[in-house]
Amino acid sequence: MNAEKLLNILNFISPFSAALDRRFREILKEEKLPKGHHLLTEGETAKKIYFINKGFARAYHYNNDRECTSWFMAEGDLMISVYSFYTQQPAMENIELLTDCELLSMTWNQLQSIYADFPEYNYTGRIVTEKYYMLAEERAIIHRTMSAAERYQLLLKKYPQVLLNAKLSQVASFLGITPETLSRVRARKPVLT
Repeated sequence: MNAEKLLNILNFISPFSAALDRRFREILKEEKLPKGHHLLTEGETAKKIYFINKGFARAYHYNNDRECTSWFMAEGDLMISVYSFYTQQPAMENIELLTDCELLSMTWNQLQSIYADFPEYNYTGRIVTEKYYMLAEERAIIHRTMSAAERYQLLLKKYPQVLLNAKLSQVASFLGITPETLSRVRARKPVLT
């Protein structure tokens, strides 16, 4: 199993005991899924959390029959519908693979058993949760304070592969702009700072 990348990230936060390392290796499931596969669709309950070993994905929802991309996720990212997974309630979003992906997955029950059996992992779980909560807040602030061009440049810096893997309409919806505005933004020369 190719779990080394995920385990290295988690061990960097707080080193695992041998028993916790064994438990992760026992329960993590490798999944190779094709481009276009939906890990979750609106109305389903998220039963798994995923780690991307290889590939690119997005989360999106519908607003008045229009797709709105809320997240892009790449190699080294966790993928989860936070509300649905942690409450075990139906999801309000979809998770779609934009490329063929190699993933590691763990079920909600398996994660809960790790928290119960290895109290020391609660610290690592809290740090990971805080990271993604901060990213969500950062995204909200960026959308309120940056211009479309600044948001576009920041997206390219964070996910340079986004234009190779996502449709321009998905990029535009993530940025909160129309495809026409995105075309104008892309036509401008970036300002070097």
